[in-house]
Amino acid sequence: MQSTRRLEILRAIVDEYVATQEPVGSKAIADKSQLGVSPATIRNEMAVLEEEGLITHPHTSAGRIPTDLGYRVFVDKLATVKPLSSAERRAIETFLEGALDLDDVVMRTVRLLADVTKQVAVVQYPSMIKSRVRHVELVSLTSSRIMMILITDSGRVEQRVIELSEDAPETFISALRTKLNNAVAGQRLPDVADRITGIMESYTARERKDVAVVVSTLIEMAMERPEEKVVLAGTANLARFKEDFSTTIHPVLEALEEQVVLLRLLGDANDTVQVRIGNEQKENNLRSTSLVTVGYGHENSPLGALGVLGPTRMDYAGSMSAVSAVARYVGRYITEGSIG
Repeated sequence: MQSTRRLEILRAIVDEYVATQEPVGSKAIADKSQLGVSPATIRNEMAVLEEEGLITHPHTSAGRIPTDLGYRVFVDKLATVKPLSSAERRAIETFLEGALDLDDVVMRTVRLLADVTKQVAVVQYPSMIKSRVRHVELVSLTSSRIMMILITDSGRVEQRVIELSEDAPETFISALRTKLNNAVAGQRLPDVADRITGIMESYTARERKDVAVVVSTLIEMAMERPEEKVVLAGTANLARFKEDFSTTIHPVLEALEEQVVLLRLLGDANDTVQVRIGNEQKENNLRSTSLVTVGYGHENSPLGALGVLGPTRMDYAGSMSAVSAVARYVGRYITEGSIG
């Protein structure tokens, strides 16, 4: 499709249909747009758009609605990032104030996304395999018992209690803590084992038994692969769009109950906002929906992903803007060490 005018007519049809859920006629476009052409000219251009598969007319209505392909062209060529309202901006800037831990951050994030976009929000927990060690802490509980705490750059905090074979003075614990952090701070979790296996060589034979227990415990903590987890909020928002689903929303709700489905939805997210529309969805039960996703965390290496899902008659520009802004904020919050 070459015509700039036809693109603008497509934009007008998408905007009007998203706003009203009513098929859009040429007179409505002529009245509301600034194209400066007659309804007859608009009708001719709409006929071309229909031939190209970008719009269609439902039933016997004289108006037209966008197809999945029409939404795709709109997103790729026409959708510009919609500025956030002052209320939305304020909500995004303050939603993590006072967050206690990673669980709290994730739950606040998913609730905010659902509230701002009025869609179903999905947020993936940061992936352990992509995380790096921020700090290892050793805390004496008794003379022969310590707690090891592993803190990652994604905000995860893991802890284990370790029983030592004999009393360990604080100087021993402090020196071991320093050696561990010098070896693994900033390292990817899968690389921890290679970085610390040589630490025992600097200890006496008597000390090595306890150092070995500490080292093996840290390796176990770093190698653990807790099941990747996705949380969602705002499923009730789908009820507001029940007319947008050809049959019922039950298949969509069933798909959203499956963690493996949610993980697949977010599996290929990266630093760039991606939009998957209608039949582009891999899950059959979600082909009446569209999905807007983006990764969050380190640049070029997201720790996790988030997004919103709703009917294909979605405010794409607004959803893309909100998803991008929330991802930037939560990624910065986690990686800059505001939790953990």
